[in-house]
Amino acid sequence: MKLSPILPFIDTRYVTILLVMGLSSPGKAEITSLDSGNIDDILNNAGVSLVNFYADWCRFSQMLHPIFEEASNVAREEYPEASQVVFARVDCDQHSDIAQRYRISKYPTLKLFRNGMMMKREYRGQRSVTAIADFIRQQKVDPVKELQSLEEVNTVDRSKRNVIGYFEQKDSDNYRTFQKVANILRDDCSFSAAFGEVSDTERFSGDNVIYKPVGETIPDMVYLGSLTNFDLTYAWAQDKCVPLVREITFENGEELTEEGIPFLILFHLKEDTTSLEKFQHEVARQLISEKGSINFLHADCDKFRHPLLHIQKTPADCPVIAIDSFRHMYVFPEYKDLAIPGKLRQFVLDLHSGKLHREFHHGPDPTDSTPGEEIQVAASDPPESSFQKLAPSESRYTILRDRDEL
Repeated sequence: MKLSPILPFIDTRYVTILLVMGLSSPGKAEITSLDSGNIDDILNNAGVSLVNFYADWCRFSQMLHPIFEEASNVAREEYPEASQVVFARVDCDQHSDIAQRYRISKYPTLKLFRNGMMMKREYRGQRSVTAIADFIRQQKVDPVKELQSLEEVNTVDRSKRNVIGYFEQKDSDNYRTFQKVANILRDDCSFSAAFGEVSDTERFSGDNVIYKPVGETIPDMVYLGSLTNFDLTYAWAQDKCVPLVREITFENGEELTEEGIPFLILFHLKEDTTSLEKFQHEVARQLISEKGSINFLHADCDKFRHPLLHIQKTPADCPVIAIDSFRHMYVFPEYKDLAIPGKLRQFVLDLHSGKLHREFHHGPDPTDSTPGEEIQVAASDPPESSFQKLAPSESRYTILRDRDEL
């Protein structure tokens, strides 16, 4: 490395540090600064956009800036067309209206957009040029697999949710709608499509889309709406692809926890699908109206031994149902009580009313006790939340606000 004659005393290692920090750069990064005047136009006209919501005073934002810029350089080389991939940023201190619009609760937050629509799953991977560039490459892969014969339909993986489209031609508004839906729901369903002669026998009444649920016993479901109506098509596919009861894993735990909604969670052995089916049935029957106020989840008992220990349970006790409010955990008395009409619903309502927390401190409510029975005061607090630990870490983000917790 050749040193500048006006800085003869600077060590080459220091110059290297400057380069790494982004204070000197061989290539000019094209990061688009977004504001209320240009954000919709820029995002709506980009196939894929990665937006960095940051604050200048946040040290994690400062550390990310040179990495984000270099990843943008890599993406620009691989996808030179301006509308293919856009790297953008929002100074949340200067544009608090945009931060509020996208519910930014931590810095830095990297959100993914497709044709202007924000994807639910933000970028949470490693903060390195390689990892961010790989993430963009994954987003550019066509999520729709083209079927070369209808026999391939019989070999789709039935352990996954499948959406299959049959189209007269690829260059059509119907298929463009299908592809847009597939782009958005690529993490939730597998999408495939057949065209022309290959799909003739499935297009007796025009272009056709079907949903194949997990397992062999549940019948296929046909989309009966207009394929030119994106909103209708997306709503139908989302209803099929995103289950009411989702599985929580260590990979999606941060995302689910950050939603800020308490968990109603079934711990079950992986091979115990019967308990899961019963739980799913009762959630759909008793709690569909509570969908916006609590997350319905299931977890592998073996993988989540630690939360079980918090509530004094082991995999041998599974299936176990519990609520995690992000402050405390509460156990549903007996799994077999799931079949009692209204029992599971009341358990959730008791969380919202504060009854579960109150009874841990003061014993059963007087209205629930037997006349003359002495009410015992609980000797200790309910078990602390385990899943709160999966929330965004203060070692990676500047957290802006605390959650309201029961």
